[in-house]
Amino acid sequence: MRVATWNVNSVRTRVGRVVDWLVREDVDVLGMQEIKCKPEQFPVEAFEAAGYTVEAHGLNQWNGVAFASRLPMADVTRDFPGQPGFLKGQEGPDLPVEARAIGVTVEGVRLWSLYVPNGRELGDPHYTYKLDWLAQLADRTTEWLQAEPDVPLALMGDWNVAPFDEDVWDVRVFEGATHVSEPERAAFRAFEERGLQDVVRPLVPTGYTYWDYKQLRFPRNEGMRIDFVMGSQAFADVTVGATIHRDERKGDAPSDHVPVSVDLDLDTVLDDDRPMIF
Repeated sequence: MRVATWNVNSVRTRVGRVVDWLVREDVDVLGMQEIKCKPEQFPVEAFEAAGYTVEAHGLNQWNGVAFASRLPMADVTRDFPGQPGFLKGQEGPDLPVEARAIGVTVEGVRLWSLYVPNGRELGDPHYTYKLDWLAQLADRTTEWLQAEPDVPLALMGDWNVAPFDEDVWDVRVFEGATHVSEPERAAFRAFEERGLQDVVRPLVPTGYTYWDYKQLRFPRNEGMRIDFVMGSQAFADVTVGATIHRDERKGDAPSDHVPVSVDLDLDTVLDDDRPMIF
């Protein structure tokens, strides 16, 4: 099964590119971020014509996450328990929850498409919101792993964190900025401490997943690695391949992010359950 994540930066703007890529790369399940539309505005017809069903979670023209799958999706969950809310200029426990997380189960694999808050600037309320959001998700991750340790679990999407200096083209440019601050990196490491691992980096050690539209960032390869597939041990055990699809940043009207895909050998799970025959 081929699973992928992609911050598409407006699915209605890039529906042709996304569907073409799904078919061309033989992708079974795609988690999308920044769909920037409500479910009723999602261009479902184009996906269905290519053999995919869609589960979308969007509240307005901002944020939004979704899955497209040609395999049945079950246990669809919009938002995770305890997910913090945010409203600019407001504080308190009852802030609106943004459309940043959706979970589905496909072929026994639990997948989450996540759009982690950007953080904006150090000291901005959005930065505090980002750290709280990640902390709450880490706590839920612990609960999920404890409840179902043998279920392959992956949290994938736009994490808006560059965990290592080499994940940005020049860390000196980011001094005093978000994405590389120690609290953000510590929040990312917390998921590894809880039992997840980056299943792509061992197979694709180098490469960026995002290049800003400004200042010729892509032609200069001034990018960032901020899109990840963080998998449980059960997920890592069935991961047999991974690709950062850099060429999708080329051509007409690309997203500023590129897809990241992983290949799973689910027969490995089946083999473990079969009786030994001597």
